Amino acid sequence: MFFPILMILFAFRINLNFEMMQWALGKKSKVMELWVMMQLSTLVIVYPMFYYWANNRPAGPAKWIDYVVLSFYIAFMLAFLVLPVNYIMENALPPASTVIIACEQLRLIMKMHSFVRENIPRVLNFNNKKDDDSPSEDVICPDFSKYLYFLFVPTLIYRDDYPRTKTIRWNYVVTNFGQVIGCLFFIYYIFMRFCVPYFHNFNQEHVTPKLLVMTVFGCMLPGTLVLFIGFFAILHSWFNAFAEMLRFADRMFYKDWWNSTSFSNYYRTWNVVVHDWLYTYVYKDVCRVIGRGNKPAAMACVFVFSAIFHEYVLVLCFNFFYPVLLVMFAGAGSLSFEN
Repeated sequence: MFFPILMILFAFRINLNFEMMQWALGKKSKVMELWVMMQLSTLVIVYPMFYYWANNRPAGPAKWIDYVVLSFYIAFMLAFLVLPVNYIMENALPPASTVIIACEQLRLIMKMHSFVRENIPRVLNFNNKKDDDSPSEDVICPDFSKYLYFLFVPTLIYRDDYPRTKTIRWNYVVTNFGQVIGCLFFIYYIFMRFCVPYFHNFNQEHVTPKLLVMTVFGCMLPGTLVLFIGFFAILHSWFNAFAEMLRFADRMFYKDWWNSTSFSNYYRTWNVVVHDWLYTYVYKDVCRVIGRGNKPAAMACVFVFSAIFHEYVLVLCFNFFYPVLLVMFAGAGSLSFEN
């Protein structure tokens, strides 16, 4: 519990240079401003729009109001993708701040889609003719409190109710947030000690194939270590801290991906939260459209969809296109799929 705190105190004690961290996480006021705008838009636009449609839609087949609301929803989603990008470019947000905004943007998009996608069948199947003698307990649209709770719990699949714990262990919350801070400083140390020296003069001298290979291999081990620490910080410590504060009991955020013997199993187990969303709203919906007999095509759609959004985050962060994850997900990922 005290190890992250001791590590941070030790770092300041020996007077380490944190200028790059301060730069990478700079322009905090702009980041907070954009985050608040994104959060407010999900609260004051998406839910009221869906609530109005759910309670004013005439019973029966598709009506004009359905197409109007669908068009407005698509336009809102496109604006939610484009406007934050323009804000990032105009304010020249540094890399780490850009990653925070991009990940939060994608998280909110997936949550909004899940809420709408899960509740559309409820609205379409709702029976407006109720028996006065036996009132129905069906609710055509979930309460706003359920939508608000869903926006912050560490899951991307909307449900009206989730398993809940009885109490909040605040010492567990503090410990997990301490681990996140400790991991942040550890990642910064690894990056500065093992990666920056390789690229410090990279653009100031002629890049030969030998130099490129030596640089790539020199950064493999620290890069892998950064991946492990980042995984622990986000999918374990950060998610468990929020789950504990919100008394969210379903905490299978990952499985034993370190025991995977194939890429396909690794993709299914290392991030269960995102995998469940992709399986539910991409794979299953694509299968409904093209038929159950075309599972490989549906799986290819999943990998391409995932690859595009991974590359989207990297392009925003580094301001150039280098399709490493696109090849890994859309190429190696699709080929390694096991039926």
